Amino acid sequence: MTIALNIFGALLALASIGSAGGKLAKAPDIMASMESVGVKKSFIPVLASLEIAGGLGLIVGIWSTPLGILSAGCLALYFAGAVLSHVRSKHKIADIAPALGIFVIAAMTTYLQLQR
Repeated sequence: MTIALNIFGALLALASIGSAGGKLAKAPDIMASMESVGVKKSFIPVLASLEIAGGLGLIVGIWSTPLGILSAGCLALYFAGAVLSHVRSKHKIADIAPALGIFVIAAMTTYLQLQR
């Protein structure tokens, strides 16, 4: 179980920090996606900071079980919100897929953290 947790945790940390990097770099496709679900430009750095905090929390969570559980759970909620925002905006599955994929990884990481 520890190997699976380390793999899923590393994937989630990379995905969340990578997602934040795209937001902070103002990648055109990410900015268009954020605008299409109604996120104000001034709120994007806040969302990116939350993703970075979650990713770093997962890394530190390797040694601190409560922090690992909290970080994974919060990222699962974050990406569930992203999926719901895309669904509410009636986007195609191709537009929802990145957030949905990260949500699945976050949910699995949370489950594995709780089983630790």
